[in-house]
Amino acid sequence: MTDLSSFSITKKWPANHPDRIQLYSLPTPNGIKASAMLEEVGLPYEAHLVDFGTDDQLTPEFMSLNPNNKIPAIIDPDGPGGKPMGLWESGAILLYLAEKTGKLIPADEAGKWQVTQWLMFQMGGVGPMFGQLGFFHKFAGKEIEDKRGRDRYVNESKRLLGVIEKQLDGREYITGDDYTIADLAIWPWVRTMFGFYEAGDLVGEENFPKTIAWYKKCEARPASQIGINTPARG
Repeated sequence: MTDLSSFSITKKWPANHPDRIQLYSLPTPNGIKASAMLEEVGLPYEAHLVDFGTDDQLTPEFMSLNPNNKIPAIIDPDGPGGKPMGLWESGAILLYLAEKTGKLIPADEAGKWQVTQWLMFQMGGVGPMFGQLGFFHKFAGKEIEDKRGRDRYVNESKRLLGVIEKQLDGREYITGDDYTIADLAIWPWVRTMFGFYEAGDLVGEENFPKTIAWYKKCEARPASQIGINTPARG
């Protein structure tokens, strides 16, 4: 049996199945990326809930795996060279699992880099900008009387949605006919924008019909439906 005792995080979240990938997460947009990806590629895994309500992400055990105290994070008991490896950052996890399994990423180099650039588009643009819009529109930031901060992120979110809308013109998915990690990175954030953040009116959702149809198609995938509820909240 695989021994994961060298990973301090397992003291707080014991591994009942140490031979499986250990997922430490919460079904936020970034968390959904990891859980839905694990479902898509069919690797066995064990999910552990990192509860933000009790600041689990700030505990020494969690930060021993991810010093940046963000979800998701994983331990792969069968990492490179057959040795256990911890990994954090949702984009890195998507790339790692795609290359490990050969799924949701093109085999040819040109196709791989086309997908990777759209993954980076999400990591560097969509995630941070949509997240800030959510803060200023739905959370504590909405109490700030000066709306210049909110408007900055509204306008940038509109621009990014426009980029996605244009890219989907004549395409089934972000980079073509196949569902890839580019789609999987982006759709949970678009879903959150129009759903949880309730910002459709703010960004003009009527201007992005292709984007809305695309994210709903991605969300309807069986793996996505499991991913949006994994780990299960108590």
